[in-house]
Amino acid sequence: MSDPVKTEGRGHVLEVTLDRPPANAIDAATSIRMGEVFCDFRDDEDLRVAILASTGDRIFSAGWDLKAAAGGEHERMDYGAGGFGGITELWDLTKPVIAAVNGLAVGGGCEIMLAADLIVASEGAEFWFPEARLGNVPDAGGVQRLPRRLPRNVAMEMLLTGRRMGAEEAHEWGLVNWVVPPEQVLAKAREVAAGLARNAPLSMQAIKQVVRGIEGLSMRGAFEAVQEGRFPAYERMLVSEDHAEGPRAFTEKRDPDFKGR
Repeated sequence: MSDPVKTEGRGHVLEVTLDRPPANAIDAATSIRMGEVFCDFRDDEDLRVAILASTGDRIFSAGWDLKAAAGGEHERMDYGAGGFGGITELWDLTKPVIAAVNGLAVGGGCEIMLAADLIVASEGAEFWFPEARLGNVPDAGGVQRLPRRLPRNVAMEMLLTGRRMGAEEAHEWGLVNWVVPPEQVLAKAREVAAGLARNAPLSMQAIKQVVRGIEGLSMRGAFEAVQEGRFPAYERMLVSEDHAEGPRAFTEKRDPDFKGR
């Protein structure tokens, strides 16, 4: 049986491709495999950025595999490290992830997309949550993340009615970062990833950990959390070689050579 999750390293970038045609739906075994892949990415010091893509240009992911659900899988099963899709609850993943969304992102497909930090979408991409019509709740990130990415009433409209949101509208709301023709989705994601891979990796990890960690705090509380040393990635960055390399390279009028240490 072929691996439903393909990986390819391209320098400091890891490409993760969900490969379960025809709809790239995710069952428990696939979710567990995705968790293994993203944990390996987290722990590999040479990898700095990941791209999450899928095969085909019609459906990015249909989310939870309803055929598997009908066969006995349920939402309280062990879906592996990182929760559903290996990324929706991988709280200690501080490296940036780019979702390359070509086609439809439905239910759990939307939820793994929302777990990414940056999103490239095809012009024909659509996003929606059909769970209310199926007697379910999008609890792998839909009800948790969508109201933080969109105005609450817009998020509630999508969650309660199952309305489809197109790529251009999603871009207008800031839900996705870039909208490109279908044939350019992966190329754009690679372009963005290459740019990120040139950044100081410890700085990017610190930024992600702090941004995630201060959600829900007051402005004063957010400042105090950073100043009191509550974020290990930030503290590690402050004493790193890379922290000194940036200003040194600027002064010497050369490109910085970041080592991730």
